[in-house]
Amino acid sequence: MRRIVVTGMGMINAVGHDKESSFKAICDGACGIDIITIFDPTDFSVKIAGEVKDFNPETVMHPKEVKKADRFIHLGLKAAQEAMIDANLPEDTDMERFGVSAGSGIGGLSAIERNSIILETKGSRRISPFFIPSALVNMLGGFVSIEHGTKGPNLSSVTACAAGTHAISEACKTIICHGAEKMLVVAAESAITGVGIGGFAAMKALSTRNEDPKKSSRPFDAQRDGFVMGEGAAALVLEEYESAVARGARIYGEIIGFGESGDASHITTPSLDGPARAMKAAYKMAGEPKLDYVNAHGTSTPINDKNETAAVKDLLGGKENCPPMSSIKGQIGHCLGAAGGIEAVTCLMAMRDGIIPPTINYENPDENCDLDIVPNVARHAELNIVMSNSFGFGGTNGVLIFKKI
Repeated sequence: MRRIVVTGMGMINAVGHDKESSFKAICDGACGIDIITIFDPTDFSVKIAGEVKDFNPETVMHPKEVKKADRFIHLGLKAAQEAMIDANLPEDTDMERFGVSAGSGIGGLSAIERNSIILETKGSRRISPFFIPSALVNMLGGFVSIEHGTKGPNLSSVTACAAGTHAISEACKTIICHGAEKMLVVAAESAITGVGIGGFAAMKALSTRNEDPKKSSRPFDAQRDGFVMGEGAAALVLEEYESAVARGARIYGEIIGFGESGDASHITTPSLDGPARAMKAAYKMAGEPKLDYVNAHGTSTPINDKNETAAVKDLLGGKENCPPMSSIKGQIGHCLGAAGGIEAVTCLMAMRDGIIPPTINYENPDENCDLDIVPNVARHAELNIVMSNSFGFGGTNGVLIFKKI
């Protein structure tokens, strides 16, 4: 089977506009969660989120083009630009053998909200002609493909909070099956809108710790009360190993396993069995190696954190066999469809630098979440093989395993 490696990366989130500043802030335990400023949250039960502050879309698109794309596309373009520069591809790269695999859980929610209001208040003739192409999830890949001239497969994964992870595994499959030699993966989300926050709040899925935003997202803590919405994007350049070596590319790591599963259980409540089967599939594909670190889905919700802990213990045969596991959602919130991409970049940088990001805001032990979750302070460690988990509404699960080269 063809080997797949990562040769370029980029990300943007609530604590940084590029991969280096973001990763440093995440490892330092910085928190980007605060009172929402994108819209007025005064009348909302939830008033907090992990916004990307001070981002100007005109830095990634011509000012006249900005209105043609939703904010999630703007963020995705930013991450993709960084990843492509980072990959340092030769000028003679065969772009017909270079594809895009995009992922987003919701897509252009702000465009949908805005144009729905226009329809109700001003009538159908006032709807923007750019509305549909700005909101479609696959237009993330479309805009990225147009900008970078990639003419290979243009794919999209729309699998809730597993979308970013699935976009990576779909890119791997494409290269393995000789559908492309290189793939640019882009995962992006920007759903911090009135209808987005209001909808998740109505489900009682979000933390209501409005009085203390920095402590609101607290994965694995006994007093966790829901996730906090985040936004952002990540991008990774994937290519076949021999090709990367031949061109002298810097290799961040190899993708040695991926697994997918469905819960077939409940539309929003995660099961234990589904995530466990996805982990086992990835672990088996990777050759059942010794894991040095697990980047948890770790949403700060009562059920997910408990079930994920149990699933990891089941995978590895008990608590005593489990490596350190942490969640970065305390720092940046839950970026939904972008989460898997951001966490994949984080895993690869953790291997590069030999450091495990901390699980911040851990103050109250939970007997159901009894693994070593690297509480509050980052930890230096030799990381050769790491696993990253993503689980989404609808019972859709994705798991990746990376190896240092």
